[in-house]
Amino acid sequence: MAYLNALCEAMELPGDELPGILEEVGISPGFASQPTARVTEQQVARLYRLLATRLDDEMPRLFSRPLRPGALKFTCLSLLDARSLLVALHRWSHVLRLLQDDFQLDVWQGQGTSVVALVEPAQRASRCKPVALDLMLKLIHGVASWLIGKRIPLKRVDFSFAKPAFAAEYQALYPGPVLFEQHQTAFHIDSSYLHLPVRRSRQELNEFLRRAPEDWLFASFQEERLGQRLREHLAWRLPLPVTAESAAEALHVSTRSLHRHLRDEGTSFQRVKDELRRDIAVQKLTRTREPMAAIAAELGFDSTASFHRAFKGWTGDTPGAYRAGGGEGARVVRRVPPATYQPEM
Repeated sequence: MAYLNALCEAMELPGDELPGILEEVGISPGFASQPTARVTEQQVARLYRLLATRLDDEMPRLFSRPLRPGALKFTCLSLLDARSLLVALHRWSHVLRLLQDDFQLDVWQGQGTSVVALVEPAQRASRCKPVALDLMLKLIHGVASWLIGKRIPLKRVDFSFAKPAFAAEYQALYPGPVLFEQHQTAFHIDSSYLHLPVRRSRQELNEFLRRAPEDWLFASFQEERLGQRLREHLAWRLPLPVTAESAAEALHVSTRSLHRHLRDEGTSFQRVKDELRRDIAVQKLTRTREPMAAIAAELGFDSTASFHRAFKGWTGDTPGAYRAGGGEGARVVRRVPPATYQPEM
């Protein structure tokens, strides 16, 4: 939620309007004061679409000039017949110069690694908003991946702005190293991807735009994360017990590789399990009146008592107290920290 708060602040939303806007997209207004509260990708996407439409700007108030609705569509149309991704990015750099004055899109080719960068003019009186640079970089990477029909792995991501307090949330958006206070905002990729052909049609573009911003904001990054795949597997298996060994076999990796990749992503097998069960429990406690015993069973606990102990370890509250603080199951108002309690599933 801290990232979403930064996004809303960058969009210059009046504080008295924010609760109503959040409710329109299914986000509890109480979450705005809870930086560790969790929202879904679909909720974020709905909020973005709502504001882009309402403010008549596809990058809502993020840059000095609005990008009017249709800017992304006509940009992509100009890229579809490019013979390679490199040519498509070169065209995009010219289109961006017509649309805005805040930065320039540059591509530096290297023998093994190439850099796609957003370069801010030195003579500008003010710098770009950090969230604006972040979202534009994600858009370029997401569209580039879509154009060639495969996700482009990121070797490194650089941001020119200072490390924010919610920097840990960037690990859910960018797999691989993320560095702050660099001389420019950029991503580093293998140079071979620049020479791949553009494979998309106008019909596919219509579907891509219909789903926007999901496909460029989330899907092209998180599908590669093993932690996300593990979470989906565990959710599918609930309430059955799952071990690291059985999960690794289902995900077609060795147990050692599973633990190593999760460690590289800043998480662990047990933490993914706990966070999944915590999030499901929070949703059921705040949105339903389902009995505690039923929730415990659905999450794979062998007793209500063990569920109570686990939940209190995750949140600092018992399930009953957490539900009571939610106001008839309609709103979460308590902090949900990262899961640290480690019961067996």
